[in-house]
Formats: sequence, C-alpha cells, structure tokens
Amino acid sequence: MNYLYAFLLMCAVLLSTVSCSQKEIELKPYPETKKVDTVDIYHGTEVPDHYRWLEDDLSDETVAWVEAQNEVTFDYLEQIPFRSDINERLTGIWNYEKLSAPTRHGDYYYFSKNDGLQNQSVLYRTTSIDDIENAEVFLDPNTFSEDGTTSLAGISFTEDGDKVVYMISEGGSDWRKIIIRDTQSMEQIGDTLIDVKFSGLSWKGNEGFFYSSYDKPEGSELSAKTQNHKLFYHKLNTPQSQDQLVFGGEETPRRYIFGGVTEDDRYLIISASVSTTGNELYYKDLRRANNPVKPLVSNFDNDHSVVDNIGSSLLIETNFDAPNGRLVKVDLSKPSIRNWKDVIPESEYVLSVSNGGGYLFANYMVDVKSEVFQYTYEGKRLRKIELPGIGTTGGFSAKKDDSTLYYRFTSFTYPASSFRYNIETGNSELYWTPEIDFNPEAYTTEQVFYKSKDGTEVPMFITHKKGIELNGKNPTYLYGYGGFNVSLQPSFSIARLAWLEQGGVYAQPNIRGGGEYGQKWHLAGTKLNKQNVFDDFIAAAEYLIGNGYTNSERLALAGGSNGGLLVGAVMTQRPDLASVALPAVGVLDMLRYHTFTAGAGWAYDYGTAEESKEMFEYLLNYSPVHNVEEGVAYPATMVTTADHDDRVVPAHSFKFISELQDKHAGENPVIIRIATNAGHGAGKPTSMIIQEWADKYAFTWWNMGFEPEY
Repeated sequence: MNYLYAFLLMCAVLLSTVSCSQKEIELKPYPETKKVDTVDIYHGTEVPDHYRWLEDDLSDETVAWVEAQNEVTFDYLEQIPFRSDINERLTGIWNYEKLSAPTRHGDYYYFSKNDGLQNQSVLYRTTSIDDIENAEVFLDPNTFSEDGTTSLAGISFTEDGDKVVYMISEGGSDWRKIIIRDTQSMEQIGDTLIDVKFSGLSWKGNEGFFYSSYDKPEGSELSAKTQNHKLFYHKLNTPQSQDQLVFGGEETPRRYIFGGVTEDDRYLIISASVSTTGNELYYKDLRRANNPVKPLVSNFDNDHSVVDNIGSSLLIETNFDAPNGRLVKVDLSKPSIRNWKDVIPESEYVLSVSNGGGYLFANYMVDVKSEVFQYTYEGKRLRKIELPGIGTTGGFSAKKDDSTLYYRFTSFTYPASSFRYNIETGNSELYWTPEIDFNPEAYTTEQVFYKSKDGTEVPMFITHKKGIELNGKNPTYLYGYGGFNVSLQPSFSIARLAWLEQGGVYAQPNIRGGGEYGQKWHLAGTKLNKQNVFDDFIAAAEYLIGNGYTNSERLALAGGSNGGLLVGAVMTQRPDLASVALPAVGVLDMLRYHTFTAGAGWAYDYGTAEESKEMFEYLLNYSPVHNVEEGVAYPATMVTTADHDDRVVPAHSFKFISELQDKHAGENPVIIRIATNAGHGAGKPTSMIIQEWADKYAFTWWNMGFEPEY
C-alpha cells in the first residue's frame, strides 16, 4: 500500500488535477444537450432557462436524452475494476434477516420480515409473540409485481383486527392504490381505490375509513402542481365516486390534509396545512353523523398534533410558545389557547410524545441522542427508561389495554433491534436483534462540536474503525440534510458498513435547518437564513480536514432531496472543498421548484422567487442550476435521480447536470445516473438499492484514487 500511495502521489504531481486512475478510464463524450431561448423575468431581472425543455418528462426528446446520459454513465461505471467486488460485498453483508417490532391487532401480532435479499419485506402474523418462526405470511409485496418495484406503502387495521386497508406504490410513485381485505378470509372488500397521494389511513369502526388525496392531473404528473388536498370518507362496499368529502377542496383549500380517529372512535382529528411546517387542527364528534367539523387550532406558524383524548379533552403536542415542544390538555368545551394546561411542560430538549398502556412516553433529543421517560396522563414522571446505549429509539406506542409494548433502538454501530417493555414495571429486555457479518467492537463513534462561519456551535457524529491514523488521508463520506425540521439522529446502515470496513470515515453533522434543537434551529436555516446551512456543512468539512481525518482529495459530499440541494450549493460555492460530490434527487432549481408537483409546499423553508425581490435575489445567489460557472473545475460529480420521482422531479437533476457538462473545466467526470421505474426513494427493491450504493462507492473511491481491498 505504501508503494501504491507513492505511485498515486507521483501521478498527481505530474498530471496536476488529472489522476492516474482517471486516465485509465475512457469517458465517452457527454450527450449534446440543446439550449432553448426561454427567459423568465423576476422583478425586472431576466433569467435564461436554457434547458426548460427537459421539464417535459414524457417527450421523446427527453426520453432519448435520458437514455443517452445513462449510456455514458454506465459505460464509465462498468470500467471501474472493483465495482463488481463492491456489489458482491454489499450483497453479502446485506443478506441478513431484518425484523420490525411487532404490533397487536385483534388476536394477532403483525411484523415485517426480510430474509435478507428479498426486494420487499413481507408482512407476517402470529398469535404467539414468542413463536415468530412459525408465523404465517399475511401480505407479500414481492408478489405485487414481477420486478419487485411495487411496495406496501401504508396499512391500517380495524380495532378488532377483522379488516385491513393498505396502500401500494407502483414504481416508486407517490400516487397510491388502496385495497381493503377481510383479515380472516383475505378476500378483497369492494373495489381498489386509485389516485391517492400523501395519505394516511384511519378506520371509523368497521364501516369505513378516512384517506386523503389530490385531483390527479392529466398528462405528465411531474409538470403539474398538486394542491387543494382533500380528506375523504370511504364506506365499505361503495364505489370510490361516492366517497364523502370531509374537508378540503375549493371551500377550505389546504395543501396537506390528514385525518385520524381517536382510539375510542369518538373524534376525527384533522390536520391541515399550507406548507411542510405549521398546521391547523380541526375535530369532528363522530357520535352523530351530522356533527360539523369544528376548528380547534388556527395557527399556521406552529406544529400541533393530538396524542390522545381523555373523554372530551385532548392531549396536544405543540411548539406554540414552546420552541422545543410541550404537551397540553385541551377541554373541547373551552378550547381557547388561553385555557390550555401543561401536562408535560417545555424543557431545554426537543420533545416527542407517544402513548401506550394508559401512559405517556416522552422522547427527548438530548444533543441529538434519545432519552425516554414514562409519565402518567396527569403529567407525573414515573421513570427514565434504560436504553441499551447512546443512540436513537422509537415505537413507544401501544393500545390502551396493552400491558407490553415493543420499541426499537439503533445507533451507528448498533443494528436496529427490538426490545420488549413491561409498561407497569418498567422492565425492558431484548426481544430480537439481527445477526450480521461485522464486529461492532471494531468501530467507534464520537460526537464533536465545531464552530460554523458565524460562530454557532454545530454537533457532528464521526464514525470509523478504532485506531485509524489521523494522517489526513482517510476516505471520508460527509453526509448532511439541513432542512424541514428533520433531525439526523444516530442510526445503523448496512451500506455504510461497506465504507467503514475499508478504513473510511463517516461524518454526519447536525446542521441548521434541521430539528435537532427545536424550532429556533430549524428557522435559523430557512429562507433568508438558508446560507447558514451551507456554511455549517462547509465548516464540517473544514473541521475534518483541519483535524487530520481527511483532505480535500479524499473527501466526498453527499445528501439527498433537500440534502441534494445542500451538496449542489456547496460544490458550486466551494468547488475546491472535496474531490467528489454526490447530489441525490436534489432540489436544484430554486427559482422554479414550487411549480412542480408538491413543491409549493416547501416555500416555508425556501421562500419563492415571486414573493419579493430580496427573496428572488437570495435564491438566485445559491440556486445550484444558476451558479455553475464557465471554466471552473468542479469535483467529480455523479448526480442521481429517478424517472418516476414525482416529489422532487428529475428535471432539477437534468438541468443541473446539463449546466455542469456544458461549463465544467478539467477532466473530472460529471455524470448523471437515472434510475428507471423508480421514485424518490421509498419502496425501492433491494437489488436496485444495492447496485446504486455499489455505483456510488465505486465512483467515489475511483475518483479519490483509493482502491478498496477485497
């Protein structure tokens, strides 16, 4: 290895920015991407959009362009000599049994299981929770389609467990179909419901259920906005055309509407919002069919959710007057905010509340790590639940008459495992953990705090093999998100293991825009504060370089969706920072993102170019599509997207790679990998996921000049 490193170093000196490894691979000429004369005018400023035609995903020209780009990309990837070795190793370590925590419905416990390499996990059931080996198959999504691209996308059982309603997604689309079955005979009840999007499922007794959807646009679903969400009630054995509109549509236009019924079947709770942050609450007393829908909380600036009801009082989790969250009790006879009473008051840590067995469970994020306490419904703290270590937990929920619940725990080197918890005694024991071909004791995770550009302290987790040398040469994968109040907590990834076992470093900073420190942390990374997010990520990279973990030649920047925007913005602002950039399914055209599918709902985080000249200029200043400069040498870049992504439409990625291929200087490859018959990410078959990771690692290591040992 010393000889190999010396050889690569010599080549770097002789060839400047062109490494020896790059010279050994022939990169085909990029497809010719035509430019059009489209120009938009924002507040008096003309902005050209040369690749507007790529927004039409159904045109023959776009389809041909996708095929041509994939031909270049996969020809390049297939030449990387260790690509197949990576795929083989990933396939090997991926092949272990994965089991969800069980939940009880009627006389059965249900859980999902994947034997290892099944494209979709299978839903099983058993009457004996300690005899899962003899459980029967309840639903097998692998039989839903021949290629494994149809997935189970949501499920709900009646209180007695006699009926089930579930959604399926085809080809990764956000549009769903709904199927209802009798759980004993497995016969379908009524017709399949179609054209359902962004929906929950919640039963009203055994008679019917609530679901949500938009009017499906004609033609390309990727080039049309989805707005005016609607909540419907479907009565069993009636046609979908007769489903009752409960809330939404033209009279009460809202972008996102969800309905859920309380466990005692007494109230329908409706959450309605115009963006991804902040929501109103409404309720309907279901004891009489003609009872109206009534407002409960009319406040789009804060988040509110109903945890449970106690008779005619509701327990609401809210960040109103409590940026880190609190739980309040609201009497529906006098629901005014001034009458709210704290059950679990706000603390210095972000709160999330669930319930089970007649108790409340408060899950706190303490410097991004989970701590859980059990409370009575009156707000008395009973005990702290002893978790198996520092990490992330969830699933502290059960029915009111349950005496046991099953929760999950995971961390960077702790595979997701299920624990059995006695709700009355507080006793917790391991229920199930996977057997994986790796030794967790060989790895270590540390949490560091570094200063961002403006002096803000930002936490970051760093995971690697024990005993690595901080010589500035370790391949490092820096992953971030930074938006929409999403918190990146510690979790296990089998794909990440393939990176770590090669001596790589994985770093995960908790940058602003996320929810790790509550509402203030989120707002500090939105709209005119969005640059804070990019500065935090840049500072994380500089910390890793400055402290000897890696150098720019061995650093990869990665992120997906909003994280794809993060990578796109950072690589255009600091093209010298890293050798590899991996923007996945990214929001990359910040002037037009809100004109596609559900994009308008993201305006709370981003703002829009139309709302003010100041906001337009701010967006234009960092929009990745608009900040690729002529003659700049950018990192080796592999953009990834999918042809069926109807959330962050592929046009974002198509435009960005077109700008890169037109203007990028130097010999680093800038390519795009476009998955076919796939969507934003959820529901992808295992075989597709493994190959995508193999391609990412192969591309990254090759362009770092690093050769993995297999």
